[in-house]
Amino acid sequence: MLEESPATATSAGQAAPAAGRASSSRFRGDIEGLRAVAVGLVLLYHAGLPFLPGGFVGVDVFFVISGFLITTQLVSEMGRTGTISLVRFYARRAKRLLPAAGIVLLVSAVLTRLFIPATRWSEIGGDIAGAALYIVNWRFADRSVDYLAEDSQPSPVQHFWSLAVEEQFYLVWPLLILAAIVVARMLRGRTRPTLWVGLALVVVPSFAWSLSETANVPARAFFETTTRMWELGIGAAVALAAGAFTRLPRVPAIVLGWAGLAAIAAAGLLITGETAWPGYAAALPTLGAAAVIAAGFAVTRGGPASLLGVKPMRWIGGLSYSLYLWHWPLLVAATAYFGDLSAKQGLVVAAVSVVPAWLTARVVENPLRHSAAIARSSRLALSMGANFTLLGVAAGLVLLLSVGGTQVPAGAVAQGAAALGDKPRDSPAGAVVEHVDWMTPTPTEAAADVPDAYAKGCQQVTTKSEVVTCQYGDRSGPTTVAVVGDSKMAQWMPALQSLADQNSWNLVTYFKSACGYSLASTEYDGKPYQSCREWTDEVRRRLTADPPSFVITSQGEAKGLDAGGKPTQAAMVQGLRGAWSELTSLHTRVVVVADNPPPGMNVYECVAKNPDKLSACAFDRKRYAASAAPTQSLAAKGRPGVAFVDLFDAICPADRCAPVIGNVLVYRQGSHITATYIDSLTPRLAAALSKAKLPTAYQSGTS
Repeated sequence: MLEESPATATSAGQAAPAAGRASSSRFRGDIEGLRAVAVGLVLLYHAGLPFLPGGFVGVDVFFVISGFLITTQLVSEMGRTGTISLVRFYARRAKRLLPAAGIVLLVSAVLTRLFIPATRWSEIGGDIAGAALYIVNWRFADRSVDYLAEDSQPSPVQHFWSLAVEEQFYLVWPLLILAAIVVARMLRGRTRPTLWVGLALVVVPSFAWSLSETANVPARAFFETTTRMWELGIGAAVALAAGAFTRLPRVPAIVLGWAGLAAIAAAGLLITGETAWPGYAAALPTLGAAAVIAAGFAVTRGGPASLLGVKPMRWIGGLSYSLYLWHWPLLVAATAYFGDLSAKQGLVVAAVSVVPAWLTARVVENPLRHSAAIARSSRLALSMGANFTLLGVAAGLVLLLSVGGTQVPAGAVAQGAAALGDKPRDSPAGAVVEHVDWMTPTPTEAAADVPDAYAKGCQQVTTKSEVVTCQYGDRSGPTTVAVVGDSKMAQWMPALQSLADQNSWNLVTYFKSACGYSLASTEYDGKPYQSCREWTDEVRRRLTADPPSFVITSQGEAKGLDAGGKPTQAAMVQGLRGAWSELTSLHTRVVVVADNPPPGMNVYECVAKNPDKLSACAFDRKRYAASAAPTQSLAAKGRPGVAFVDLFDAICPADRCAPVIGNVLVYRQGSHITATYIDSLTPRLAAALSKAKLPTAYQSGTS
């Protein structure tokens, strides 16, 4: 993706190749063509072509190409000089990669500002800064398993994750080659065998980690450098074995090359988004790309080079870096402006990206890359690269800092649910209005308006089963209250923390993302949620070994898996009753807090887009039926020692659920309530808990 195609050097004294075979030192036009295949797969996949569900494998092909080319350059320099110059190496990378990347990042910030809702500016600003520094893949890896980022949309710089992986490889691999040179000299041995050992130290652990991480945390594994290093290492291995590949017989070389190209095509056509990736499945396009490159050492006519080396393919390949940079921000901006794109519209946008890609290559990339002044001065190249990096970082920071905060008028009070009075269903304050003069949190702040339990690490992620707990209130208090469930329970913590402080409770939390407290097994992302089952079993063990006075619980999941593995309400009802009965048999009272319904949209984003037409962001009260509340109510009905608390009337007082009540934005991500609105529900929750036989005093303004 990133490197220029070098002339391939073979060992000195090798006999001249026969006609139709590859020369010992030549421009590898077939590699330029392979780049065209890789970028074509990615562009067509991102455009939305249904027959190419695995087009993302083009990135894996790029990894092999980059690993091969960078190793060829470094080994060639080592052969000429006996060492490698890190300064010159990074200077070449800086002038080749950073100018175009800086410009695209700047334009991405502008496109975000123009077309993407302000609710996402802060997140995308951080992405752009991370992309400029080539660490953004780790940011995306963390976000992929962040339950609070469940409604996060693709970033306009999400494609920079692969560039970050390559740059991080470039930091490690030259240092390993230098280390191999030093070790070989110390042992008075040959450098190349030492290089093979160094390569094995990269490839083998990376592949093993890729298998493990993909099996356990596939969403995170996709972005991690450590799960991808082996793919670049395969390309490096082809470079180290170049001499052997030049001696391949013609017919086997032809078969090898075409089989490799067929493997890449098969991966694009047969692999889908459901395939755990990268893992072992990534070996198909990775080894396929390696086979194409290896075959090109031995044969041109009759091999894949006869197709890949034609002028149009070489032209696209030469433009592949710029094309890769430009196509994705344009697709994201077009989607934000027009809505979901059809495959035809996606193809149009991808085709349009050729224009800025060509201009960037012609006006920026090539002039700087071929500049004699820059070529003579590594310091100048590095300085130029640093300036373009700073341009990208600055663009991200400006976007991040342009997000406005809450502007609450002097003396004004955000009432939230307090504005509804004693009878919310009859209160005019619960009606949908078209506009409010101010609100808190603002839509741009909503995603961060969460309980502090998240910052304290009190909620376990979906991928892990270990139980984490946090304690609030009075640890030596006479009443121990365990708060158990998923994020729909955790959202009530602002109110519960205040009540714990005022009532001297020893409040202990047990939270896990998307995992309710039930004996029923559940699914997550369409697969059995095994870590939830394991987590629940450990929480049950703890609660039954040392029973608390009360357990307060809630969840967003309405169905459990029956004996046949089918999700049903009946299975969840049975699972809830079983879990609660274990507690009540030990004289622990259970308080079930009703789930609130999913709005069917991201309310805070809708409010950002429609500040003067808030009715567009209201939803039907009947969506209550789509929540877990009916299941919870059915499970609790008639159960001794179990109380059901439902504050839905104070969350949705009218037939249309208003997005803003009492100058407080009600919803944040998905179906979660903002911490500010939950806080305004504290007196109502206190009254409901007292009615459920948990003595709860509450005094406003006291903590």
